[in-house]
Amino acid sequence: MLLAALLLSVAGCGRQAAGSGTAAGSADAAAPAPEKGGHDLSPLGSRNVSAISAGSFTSVALLEDGTVTAKGYNKEGACLVGSWEDIVSVAAGAYHTVGLKSDGTLVTTGWNGSGQRNTRSWKHVAAVSAGYHHTVGLLEDGTAVAAGKNDYGQTEVGGWSGLTAVSAGVDYTVGLKEDGTAVAAGFNEDGECEVAGWTELAAVSAGYDHTLGLRRDGTVVACGLNDRGQCEVSDWTDIVQVAAGYSFSVGLRRDGTVVTAGLDEEGSAAAAGWTDIVQIAAGEDHALGLRSDGTLRAAGGDRNGQCDVEDWSGIRVP
Repeated sequence: MLLAALLLSVAGCGRQAAGSGTAAGSADAAAPAPEKGGHDLSPLGSRNVSAISAGSFTSVALLEDGTVTAKGYNKEGACLVGSWEDIVSVAAGAYHTVGLKSDGTLVTTGWNGSGQRNTRSWKHVAAVSAGYHHTVGLLEDGTAVAAGKNDYGQTEVGGWSGLTAVSAGVDYTVGLKEDGTAVAAGFNEDGECEVAGWTELAAVSAGYDHTLGLRRDGTVVACGLNDRGQCEVSDWTDIVQVAAGYSFSVGLRRDGTVVTAGLDEEGSAAAAGWTDIVQIAAGEDHALGLRSDGTLRAAGGDRNGQCDVEDWSGIRVP
């Protein structure tokens, strides 16, 4: 979303070209095509609350009064959240944004060319994550539901059970089970779904072509593409949250400091200097950090103003 990195096509990956998608019940519908794509990659974790979320070129925050604010790429309406209220968690996708209401239902805005916003019938939702062209919900009974594009099986989560969290990547989905293991479905050409052997997990985060798993002992495991060093997290310790971006990874330490790994073409590694952070999120090429006082830090790509958020205040602190 989730939201981290999101080109629809990468050399050698065999995915559809950027700007393609399938509308529910219709022929292919043209997706919007900014310079890059993105999705929500803020991990839901055991508390199932995302007060901040980073899409490809958007930043979204949940305010203390249950309303939502957003900034960034808005051509398809992904930032039109001003009328939302009674929200308890947010998720930013590539061109759509999702809000979880206190009654367990969802509100959505933005592009719907692949049916990723077709969630009106969902009830008893405990957490939500937005991928590139799909949306995944964790239900109160530990099962999952999904809507949107399914060309790689990324929405085939109906058989999952015993879940405590879900994370939607670009074309794949990862679920955290209550026994500390993980399940995954969807695109796997770079091994991003190879999570079957992971144990003792506390959280998961699905990125573009790599996945992060936070262990209960505060260490981190990773799988998938590592061309920019985004999976080089084996030396991280005392971590309490992880977020997978496009070609970078972000970790939040127990002391409120931040560590990063991977690509830094847009300056996202500047997050490594942050302190007093209580929640993190990773977009395509920008990172967000929520301070304990309810204000926000941002670093990385800002071509659509997605990092112009440091004047925000009153963000709900989980």
